[in-house]
Parts: sequence; C-alpha cells; structure tokens
Amino acid sequence: MRGPVSLAKPSRRVSPAEPVSELRHVRIFECGEPLVDFLEFCPKVIQDTPRFSYRRETLLRLGVAERLRAASEALPGEYRLAVLEGWRPLHIQRRMYLRTWNMFKERHPDWSDVQLRRVVNRFTAPLGSKVPPPHLTGGALDVFLAYPDGTRLDHCRPFEPYDPRCFASDCPEIGERAKRTRRILADALTAGGLTNYPSEYWHWSFGDQGWAYRGGHPHALYGPIEPNGYTPEPGDDRDEPLVRLEGA
Repeated sequence: MRGPVSLAKPSRRVSPAEPVSELRHVRIFECGEPLVDFLEFCPKVIQDTPRFSYRRETLLRLGVAERLRAASEALPGEYRLAVLEGWRPLHIQRRMYLRTWNMFKERHPDWSDVQLRRVVNRFTAPLGSKVPPPHLTGGALDVFLAYPDGTRLDHCRPFEPYDPRCFASDCPEIGERAKRTRRILADALTAGGLTNYPSEYWHWSFGDQGWAYRGGHPHALYGPIEPNGYTPEPGDDRDEPLVRLEGA
C-alpha cells in the first residue's frame, strides 16, 4: 500500500456537515489513479444487499481499495466489511438527490427551498463541477459491519436504519450494542487509512475533497472519473427519483 499522505493543519474550523461552501475551497489535483474491482482486490470484503433497483458497480480507486483491504484484514475473524457502494455514476447520483429532496419536502412542507437544500446537501451530495459528489470520484464508499453470511450487525437501534436522527457517527442516543458495532467498524477503517464523514457513520473516504477537508490535507487527489467504455444499464438513466426496494 502507498505510504501516508502528508498533513497540513486546517486553515479554518472544520464543520462536521462539510458544506459545499467549504469544500469548494479544496482544490483537486487529479492523480490519475485507476478504478479497480474492490471485490476482486479485497478477498475478505463482501457486497452489502442493495437498497435501490439499479446496477451497482464494484469499483474504487486503487488507493482506496488498498486501504479497504488493510481494514478488512484488521477486523476480528468473525466479521466482514460489507460495502454497499463505491464508485457511483452521475445519473444515479442525480436520481438519489431527487429522492432525498422529495423525502424531506414531504416531511417538512413548510420549509423553503433554501432550508431544504441545506439539509438535503448534508445527506446526499449535490451535483457540481467545483465539488463533485464523492462517490463520483471513486474515493468514497458506504460500508457496514457484517457477519460472513452477509447479515449486518446492529448499527443504530433503538432507531430504524433510515432514521436521520441516528446517522451522525457519534450519535449519543443509540444503544450500547450499536455503539460497539460502530467502534469496531471505525477502528478497522481508520487503521486502514480511511476517514469518516461525521454526518453519516457508514460513509468513508480517501483522496476526495471531504477527506482533504476533514484531514487538513493541502488538496484532494481524486476528481470525477468514469470507467473506460462505461455504458449505463438501460432504464437506469432517467429523470425519476430512486425507489427503495421492498424490505431493503
């Protein structure tokens, strides 16, 4: 695995929400690193069950896959890292943003568009050239702790998995079992060299603007990328919000 990247102390206070207004100050110097299949590269990593009905790719930047493999090897033997998704195409990010927007608009019909955008941007990255969504760079992944058969451990009880009140990594109101799960997950991923987006316990990254911002690095290493010859699955690229799979 590549050596550590030099740190520079942040020049401003770091917000756990990592707003676009802050991330846009982080420059990107694309390093040209390729995407690799993380399931092939990381034998101890499994793919988590899908939440939505679109074709997921099993791709990450090489440097991220190296760190994911190191994290998977640091786990106690009875556990596995279950990756929901790494690299994500633009059309899926657009549909995911629309779904999150509609969800919060339905819950809070009195909110203005400015209020909605501030909250939605915290949970689903907006589309933008200066601040590309982290999954589009191949530098970010959504990952959970699971048993070898794919059964996920408790990460959030007494909350339901999709209750935003339990999303923060340091949520004080989750139970002791969920706190232990998050500690095991965080210890392994941190040891591997990945860093966490504090507003979502499952979102980890290396090399993207969020990683540079929260870690005080002088610049990001990864900009948007697309696999060579990539073609969207027919029916995936449309202007409709994603719909959660039944039972997901």
